[in-house]
Amino acid sequence: MRRFNIALLAALTLTTALSAAPARAHDRTPPPGIADCTATACHFDVPPGTYDVTVRLGGESAASTSVTGETRRSLLPETATAAGQTVTRGFTVNVRTPEGEPTGPDGTPGLDLTLGGTAPALADIRVTPARHPHQIILIGDSTVCDQPGDPYSGWGQQLPQFLKKGVSVANYADSGESTVTYLENPLLWGTVQPLIHPGDLVLVQLAHNDKTTDEATYRANLETLVGGIRDMGGRPVLVTPIVRRWFNADGTLNNGTALLVNGLGVDLPGVVRSVAAAEEVTLIDLTAQTKALVESLGVEGSKAIYLYNEKKDNTHTSAHGATVYAGLVRDALVAGHLLPESRVRVG
Repeated sequence: MRRFNIALLAALTLTTALSAAPARAHDRTPPPGIADCTATACHFDVPPGTYDVTVRLGGESAASTSVTGETRRSLLPETATAAGQTVTRGFTVNVRTPEGEPTGPDGTPGLDLTLGGTAPALADIRVTPARHPHQIILIGDSTVCDQPGDPYSGWGQQLPQFLKKGVSVANYADSGESTVTYLENPLLWGTVQPLIHPGDLVLVQLAHNDKTTDEATYRANLETLVGGIRDMGGRPVLVTPIVRRWFNADGTLNNGTALLVNGLGVDLPGVVRSVAAAEEVTLIDLTAQTKALVESLGVEGSKAIYLYNEKKDNTHTSAHGATVYAGLVRDALVAGHLLPESRVRVG
């Protein structure tokens, strides 16, 4: 009798387990995928974090598809596919709150992607948490940040499209910030520093708004940022600011306005170069590179890089200009052996 009760109990337990299994499978939430997309957009209810996204582009008709995400970040350049062809591409995206500028609105929770291009076609998509991604953190101003509105764009907003899956960009640049205000605001340096992981690249471009910062203070602020990044195990990279499009009569930019000499006569790019040398920090001399490029394009050709035609703005870049400048940063990261060529997109 005792043996019968044990056997009966075992049988009942097995029956209950088998009957409950289909219910658990039925209740399981499917992984993020094509069901979360329309013809032009996708929304995934995922928490803040870093995600790998794999897309299959193309279909029966010829197509040309690009992908942007969150606050107008360019994540995948326009990719053409012939009729009947599909190609697989991948990228890694940082999802955070606020989703754009650190002092801006929170944005929409989760991950939002927009399909663009002349004839977008998404055949499939898969979103998974990224495992051990390489992270690039950006500290900067309005010429770097994820600009919320067209036609503005920061070069940091365009940088992700040049990086392959496995490398994410966390853009903590914020409009209007100087080295002084960035360090003082708890939403900026106070938030960013704890997020730096050992091995992260942290690119710092702050100068445009240090209009009244004296040289000693500016130097000390850069040293504070470098030291704080290293304290967290990060790899600091100092970036001199992009030039302003302010031509001399001879077609050069050899003037203080273009080359970011501030109201106190402080050569801000020069100080950045000096700190980089003294602290043995990698330098990306974007001032020198953008000066050479703008002068080569000339007065008329360079208008498309900036927002001169749209806003009579010679400081902020268009999406085209930001993309060109992001390409310069990509090239510098590879040339400086900060990223292997296998991790970047060329062209």
